[in-house]
Amino acid sequence: MSNEFQLLLIAIFALALLIAVFYFFAQKRPTPKIEPDLSQKQEIKQEKEVFTTPLIPDEKSLDVTNRRKSDYTIPKRAVPEFGKITKQSFSEFAGERILVAEDNPINQKVIVGLLAGSGIDVVLANDGQEALDILEKETNFLMILMDAHMPRVDGFEATRIIRANPQYDHILVVALSGDVGADDIQKMKSAGMAEQLEKPLRMESLYKIFYAYSTKETQPETAVTNILDAAEGVEICGGDENFYREILAEFVSDYGDSADRLGDFLRVHDMQAADALLLDIVGVAANIGAHSLGDIASHLKLSLSDTHEKSYFSLYDRYKVQLERLTQEIRGYL
Repeated sequence: MSNEFQLLLIAIFALALLIAVFYFFAQKRPTPKIEPDLSQKQEIKQEKEVFTTPLIPDEKSLDVTNRRKSDYTIPKRAVPEFGKITKQSFSEFAGERILVAEDNPINQKVIVGLLAGSGIDVVLANDGQEALDILEKETNFLMILMDAHMPRVDGFEATRIIRANPQYDHILVVALSGDVGADDIQKMKSAGMAEQLEKPLRMESLYKIFYAYSTKETQPETAVTNILDAAEGVEICGGDENFYREILAEFVSDYGDSADRLGDFLRVHDMQAADALLLDIVGVAANIGAHSLGDIASHLKLSLSDTHEKSYFSLYDRYKVQLERLTQEIRGYL
């Protein structure tokens, strides 16, 4: 190998070595950090905020009832036992104002007619939207009788909007509906309807709502006491008081829940079963000296044929109250 060729190889090797050393130190040299100015930092922050905000709000933020129930819980007082309720009974609440959201003209007339002359101011709305429009202008209402099913805005949606607004926390919302299933009742409560009045509207039920939530000082007419004539019952049992007590205990066991059973029959229009149950009660009530209950059961039995006006619902409420008082007296006697 010639000296010239050896020198050439050495030169090439040295050049390659220099290139390698230069590349090595170039990699080790730190890259200067360029800080953005204040305006650039603000733009970066805004970009982060834009992309970290959900494009669609979560379900919780859309729930208009996402407030504590205590925020709109209206004070409620216990309703004592009372006698027969008439149109005049509502004059106890004179000066109260209610809003009725109901799209059916006949149902509107029933409520207005029921409260006519009572001194209660009734404002009508034909649907949920109209009710909301009225509330924007005036909020001086004791309660809203809210039909569940209406055009434009139904009762459920209107109630959710009302319950989401603290300005309406003092207003009670009462559902007006013929839906009585457990799921239907739960749906009403979930929307914010505190009470429910079943259609067709019954006078006693409406009176109870007024009494429970009105701030007026009222004293309902009390029912007649001592509805159990124990002396007569003992006489019917041949003067054997122990036997009479056995009969009373059996009555509570067999008929203590008769109001619930009767209510179920009426709701499903099983008039034959209702008639048979009432026939038994009329006879048994006479044997134990419970003439008041027997009289109501007898009138209720006769009213079952009135399927158009459904007056039996009013008598059913009286029967339920009377039965409860009777069973209390029987337990006290036993």
